Amino acid sequence: MTRHVPAIRIDRAATEAAAVEGLGALPAWNLADLYPAPDSPEFRRDMEKAQADALAFEAKWKGRLDAASEKTGDKGIGAAVREFEALEDLLGRLISYAGLTYFSNTTDPANGKLYGDTQAKLTDIGAHLLFFSLELNRIEDERLAAALERDTLAAHYRPWIEDLRKDKPYQLDDRTEQLFLEKSMTGAAAWNRLFDETMASLRYTIDGEAVPLEVALNQLQSPDREARRKAAEALAATFRENLRTFTLITNTLAKDKEISDRWRGFKDIADSRHLANRVEPEVVAALAEAVREAYPRLSHRYYAMKAKWLGMEQMDYWDRNAPLPETPDATIPWNEARDTVLSAYRAFSPEMAEIAKKFFDRGWIDAPVRPGKAPGAFAHPTVPSAHPYVLVNYMGKPRDVMTLAHELGHGVHQVLAGAQGALMASTPLTLAETASVFGEMLTFRSLLDRTTDRRERKAMLAQKVEDMINTVVRQIAFYEFERKVHTARKEGELTADQIGELWLSVQGESLGPAIRISEGYETYWAYIPHFIHSPFYVYAYAFGDCLVNSLYAVYQQAEAGFQEKYFELLKAGGTKHHSELLKPFGLDAGDPSFWSKGLSMIEGLIDELEALDRA
Repeated sequence: MTRHVPAIRIDRAATEAAAVEGLGALPAWNLADLYPAPDSPEFRRDMEKAQADALAFEAKWKGRLDAASEKTGDKGIGAAVREFEALEDLLGRLISYAGLTYFSNTTDPANGKLYGDTQAKLTDIGAHLLFFSLELNRIEDERLAAALERDTLAAHYRPWIEDLRKDKPYQLDDRTEQLFLEKSMTGAAAWNRLFDETMASLRYTIDGEAVPLEVALNQLQSPDREARRKAAEALAATFRENLRTFTLITNTLAKDKEISDRWRGFKDIADSRHLANRVEPEVVAALAEAVREAYPRLSHRYYAMKAKWLGMEQMDYWDRNAPLPETPDATIPWNEARDTVLSAYRAFSPEMAEIAKKFFDRGWIDAPVRPGKAPGAFAHPTVPSAHPYVLVNYMGKPRDVMTLAHELGHGVHQVLAGAQGALMASTPLTLAETASVFGEMLTFRSLLDRTTDRRERKAMLAQKVEDMINTVVRQIAFYEFERKVHTARKEGELTADQIGELWLSVQGESLGPAIRISEGYETYWAYIPHFIHSPFYVYAYAFGDCLVNSLYAVYQQAEAGFQEKYFELLKAGGTKHHSELLKPFGLDAGDPSFWSKGLSMIEGLIDELEALDRA
């Protein structure tokens, strides 16, 4: 029941905004569209209303849903779901505001208290609503099917109800579910917060200066190899000093998940994530296998080429994201980034550009880097009665423009899906990346088409290949690492050294022989937030990237009508399965060859780079 801010996108580092000139005025978001302030009468009023409405809802419907399945109108199942949806929207608004305020500055104690108190109150409120999905799932299949035919309002919610039924085999009795819910605040949620606040407070000493994570990660992209080495060693040193904390967090959350999975009856360690993503385990297995088989053709091949371009026989791990000598080092002002993304969107669809433009015009974006602000980037959907918000850490690099395009793609998707309402707007993680990666690809292709200089084109292609490797190869390696950690944890607590060994085993396999993995890198698992917030989330990035690669190939060959079908896909939100959404494009993620098609696009870009290198 309790909602959370989505996990932060990784591999999108930033640095201190104050250190970069020429960016222009960077926007900070205006959260007043949700609430004027944490202590505002409006926020207190809605919290009180949520409490009162939840109690009234429980009194009205608890123990009566089976009987309601025989009725229609205001006494039928559809009316109950409609009331539940209104509560979901209200609760979502409250936690969205608290979460976005917290991630604006995670080191501010007042923000942490607001977020923690709001989570606690919503957990208490959720205890009064917990009965609803459990009781709804206890209605016999035949009775519920008849109700959906008889009650037109219930029929409107058919996708949500049928989706909910998929959780039925893993549902526990009401008292146990309530215990799990109430204990979550002192369990996983508490460890998540400890990770966030610890990571936000850490500093990394480079040339005598203590800098935050974003600065150190950004220096790994410096053209100066010595600067990259210093940053890498500073990161490793701080991670190593705090491994005891990160190891305890990892062990505790892995055990917490194992307990939950065992009670619910999940067989595989990732089955609960597959269920949440509404994707078949065999589809994910096929994706992971296809990517692993492609390692030599993708990451191994590319990094060998890059080592040669940098004049090395073998790169150190801190050289992995180093810029090529051809990479332009000019700072891209915010307004130019804005125009670049909107222009690329408009060339595809004026409607897409108009929706994205609202984010700039109406204060829906937070762009500057500030002390304590969440690193990376994300798009938060909030609730359909409001609008999404985008967080980026903009530093004027080409990658930052791609990140902006990516997160605005999420934002457009969330706006379009909002019409489905609070229960059906949200998409599974595997489909949530569809518009974001597509928007990024549109922007990249637009920039590439305008580039005539061979050296600049090579640099752009290389950067895109690296981003795709980070999104596909790196994320599947992360997925394999998580599988190893959670499997090993079943046998007992893991030491930091054991976790580091598992990390190095998957990194060595995925990066290939052109990258030298030296001492220090065994600690780098510690800073990845997805392992903490959303176990097994990471494969969704690879799923989305390969899916969009295939989708983009259809777009390049399509005649008129692609945009309309694409917008219907986005507007569907969470009402349709991936197979149904992809069918109009002639795509099927269940077909093993589907993933090969997506990976072949990355391979094609590497081919183009090789051809440019020979020219």
